[in-house]
Amino acid sequence: MSDTLLSALDEALRSVDQALARYAPGARHQEVGRIIQVGAGVAWAEGLGSVRYEELLTIGKNITGVAMEILADRVGIALLNEPKSPSAGMEVVRTNQVLNVPVGRELFGRVIDPLGNPRDGKGPVREEDRWPIHQTAPAIMDRAPVSRPLLTGLKVIDALIPIGRGQRELILGDRQTGKTAIAVDAIINQRGKNVLCVYCSIGQRSSSLARVVAELHRHDALDYTAVVVVDGEDPPGLKYVAPYAATSIAEYFRNQGRDVLIVYDDLTQHARAYRQLSLLLRRPPGREAYPGDIFFIHSRLLERATHLKPELGGGSLTALPIIETEAQNISAYIPTNLISITDGQIYVSPDLFIKSILPAVDVGMSVSRVGGKSQLPGYRKVSGQLRLSYTQYQELETFARFGTRLEERTRKRLEHGRRVREVLKQSQFNPLSAGEQVAVLFAVSEGLLDELPVDRVRQAQERIIDSARQRWPNMDEDIAGAAKSAPVWDELREHLRTALEGLARP
Repeated sequence: MSDTLLSALDEALRSVDQALARYAPGARHQEVGRIIQVGAGVAWAEGLGSVRYEELLTIGKNITGVAMEILADRVGIALLNEPKSPSAGMEVVRTNQVLNVPVGRELFGRVIDPLGNPRDGKGPVREEDRWPIHQTAPAIMDRAPVSRPLLTGLKVIDALIPIGRGQRELILGDRQTGKTAIAVDAIINQRGKNVLCVYCSIGQRSSSLARVVAELHRHDALDYTAVVVVDGEDPPGLKYVAPYAATSIAEYFRNQGRDVLIVYDDLTQHARAYRQLSLLLRRPPGREAYPGDIFFIHSRLLERATHLKPELGGGSLTALPIIETEAQNISAYIPTNLISITDGQIYVSPDLFIKSILPAVDVGMSVSRVGGKSQLPGYRKVSGQLRLSYTQYQELETFARFGTRLEERTRKRLEHGRRVREVLKQSQFNPLSAGEQVAVLFAVSEGLLDELPVDRVRQAQERIIDSARQRWPNMDEDIAGAAKSAPVWDELREHLRTALEGLARP
């Protein structure tokens, strides 16, 4: 027998001896109840007098549930997995623990459900630890100001509606207007920026999710992205816990001092799942049949996104929750709740989408209440004048449709605004670096594109980017990081004039 085999046997024998030494036989107390009623995604049990709220329960051999309603004579259980439907009389066993989720580096590049089960066919998920899905949000004194930008690669957002690391920025709009596209572009743009990402899909179609995962893989973004998935056919209880599980995965790395971006796609489905769960558990309905604590379940989720103090590692968790509106009604119950919780919103307009102005971000109805403080100096140089020009153009465009005669000054503003709008257009999966964005936006804000036909603005943009890359190898530091009074702007202006020469001629 070889020495290697003998050493392996000795190691196994030592492990058995250690286990036997630690073994202490004795009686174990276990509280067991039984199912008395079953509904669609919920079950009622009796005999669990000491059960705690949101405690993990086991029904039969392999059915998992969470205690969501505790009454004097029975307990309402939200089912998380239904390999087979539970039936009356089945045993319910307390686990004395809350629902937890695996965390660790091995989750990146994987697609899992909120219980940690793989959904990508790549085998079991290796975990470094397990964390409870419900964590207490950091205290106010543990938070630091938002001071660093989180760049999405989209000009209209990074310049006019900036997002900072640790911010909560809501993305809302009607269905099929490009909300998910903005979030996916933001994830793709984090490649090489030392930002980890978590994408949480709640109740989306399998085809839509497969398309998102395929695009993340095609752009090498899955290497730093964990995908948490709940299908539309899953029980409402699993949809309810999904964003909390995804947030715990993100918090694990935030507490290690890392910067993390999390996308919730979308919280409309989450709110509907919680409403369904609450009605099945016979809780009193409120406005639009939602339960009274619907605001609380979203606030305790989004309050976990923050920037921690340096003493606690200095990590950040940036949240991009997505919400779906109906007929552009942003004053509905759930949208107004989330607008009041978050630090700003990006409104995606169906009217702009129909006109092929993509991304269809309505600058007038969008706002960032924090990100401007973390903006790079180069953006501050161009963003103020750019927003003013674009707002004036939107106002004048309405009057210009009537065919009235316009004075020369007004006509120039309209022509300038058209080019600003053309520059803010951007195709999907085409993120630009900070320096490239600032160079293009500086050119349009200085009026260097006003003499060009509108159909040549895109060509001018490409020429500006190529020329700036050659002139400034460290473009992000030289241009995006330049202060307002830096001489680099005079040099950039003359360089752009030279680059655009000959483009205005037919």
